[in-house]
Amino acid sequence: MTTILHLDASARRGRSISRALSQTFVDTWLAASPGDHVIRRDLTIDPPPHVTEEWIAAAFTPSMQRDTAMQAALAWSDAAIDELVAADLIVIGTPMYNYGMPSSLKAWFDQVVRVGRTFSFDLARGDWPLEPLLAGKRLIVLSARGEFGFTSGGPRASWNHLDAHIATCARYLGVADSAIETITVEYQEFGDERHLQSRRDAEARVRALASTLAKA
Repeated sequence: MTTILHLDASARRGRSISRALSQTFVDTWLAASPGDHVIRRDLTIDPPPHVTEEWIAAAFTPSMQRDTAMQAALAWSDAAIDELVAADLIVIGTPMYNYGMPSSLKAWFDQVVRVGRTFSFDLARGDWPLEPLLAGKRLIVLSARGEFGFTSGGPRASWNHLDAHIATCARYLGVADSAIETITVEYQEFGDERHLQSRRDAEARVRALASTLAKA
């Protein structure tokens, strides 16, 4: 049985394209493999807390030495990491805000990329002291962008800080570069035929990818 961690980061609810894509992916997957399990976390309904000085102190204190306040500071993080650890597949529905992540998604990464839980730190490794503690997971990123041309060679490729940031952090989720699939809808702010075609293409790719992976 596959466990899917389904995350959404769009501030919009009913009008969100990224939410529609992520739900289409999950629904298509379950239609092909109905016995699989979905863990749902909506980062707008339950926004991750931002990292604080207290959080940092608690995270870098050995678990057996944490007091009640430290345990409370890490409670959201612990729950989110437990979900991540349980997942085989991570599905993220996210818009591009100001050419990068929504703050809720960035806060989620900050909560789950944590020393002793998802990565180890050892200066004996020299200039590369961080090593992931998780492995073998797959990541699907389903995104909507107001403008266009954010892929390699496009006129706004250098402005795309969403995909690069997610890919950089993904190794600490247990995801290799080769295990990331990204499908996007563009031209949203234009609302013209290019946008409609981009959405149709993305929805078809989402259904095909979900069906193929579920059956595999």
